[in-house]
Amino acid sequence: MSLSRKKKWLCGSIGTVLLLSVVYMSLPYYARQALVHWMPVIDDLETFHRNVVHHAPGDVWHWERAENYNRYRLLPADSAYLDSLHTVSFLVIRHDSILFESYRDGWNDTLTSNLYSATKTIVGLLTGIALDEGKIHSLDDKVSRYIPSYTKGMQADVTVRNLLTMSGGMAWDESYASLFSVTTHGYYGNDLYRLVTGLEVTDRPGVQFSYRSGETQLLAFVLEAATGETLSRYAEEKLWKPMQAERDAYWLLDKEGGDEKAFCCFHTTARDVARFGRLMLHRGNWNGEQLVSQAYMDEMLRPASYLKDQWGRDSLNYYGLQTWIMHYHGEAIPCMRGMLGQYIYAIPSEDAIVVRLGRKRHDVYEGPFTVDMTRYLDIARRILNEE
Repeated sequence: MSLSRKKKWLCGSIGTVLLLSVVYMSLPYYARQALVHWMPVIDDLETFHRNVVHHAPGDVWHWERAENYNRYRLLPADSAYLDSLHTVSFLVIRHDSILFESYRDGWNDTLTSNLYSATKTIVGLLTGIALDEGKIHSLDDKVSRYIPSYTKGMQADVTVRNLLTMSGGMAWDESYASLFSVTTHGYYGNDLYRLVTGLEVTDRPGVQFSYRSGETQLLAFVLEAATGETLSRYAEEKLWKPMQAERDAYWLLDKEGGDEKAFCCFHTTARDVARFGRLMLHRGNWNGEQLVSQAYMDEMLRPASYLKDQWGRDSLNYYGLQTWIMHYHGEAIPCMRGMLGQYIYAIPSEDAIVVRLGRKRHDVYEGPFTVDMTRYLDIARRILNEE
């Protein structure tokens, strides 16, 4: 290459870099962060600021190991399936004893994973506690009772119950794949309160279920206004310490000293997240202490059938209060569900809990659920039948 051609190439390269730099700096903060970090991952604890949800070291309740702990050997096809979707933890617990426990892909029982949208069920539980304590007066209260500015247009009609059942009508696009979606803004941005309180309500509240993470985030702001505490502190006081967790958990924030990402970002271990499954099995009771009233738990774990489903065709039969309900072998199974395959199932007929944490979920749906959710229950069923 001649000297003149080298100079032209160098000038062109510098120009391209400068142009890209100008374009990058002109993007909003959340979009720049999304380009740096790209798609969400389960081990993002160091990516964001966070609050610690402390456990009580002197008051820990441990899962027992079953007499036949880990004697079951996975079928080769089941083991291969777990690996194909990058499973990191798979636990099956019955009668408070761990039957099967597998850590894969370099994971172990001390590492915390982002639960992503499984976090929403935790917010639902905390709402029940605030209702039980009288800090939220009624689920039919208007959101504006707690957030007075939430009165623009149909915002004024939205109730706490609407937020719990994902029927609040918020203009929220549920997409992490788009650089400029509101979900990407919420996950990578630093202005959650302004974002969700400023979104219009475009669908009539209380009519149809439509999955919107922003409604859980708004619910969290209602909780903070009602209780006068941060979400992390309230969870620590009302759930984490009373459930006698083994380890500290973490709640990711939108900025240093900012707001918890209530729609996505509770971090904990597989053994500790199983406690929420136990709380669902026992209808809010933890070793004799009613942490959440049974009346609230009954509604939380029952489909909000008075709503239309996400297609607007039938009565809703798979979502309660911030909790999914799967119909499996004739049984309604409450479950927590995160976007990368974070699943916690409570199986009442077996007094069993199943936890699957991983880096990927299947992309094929059967109705409202991806096909991997049923496959994990199939694997767990084989383990339970071999006890």
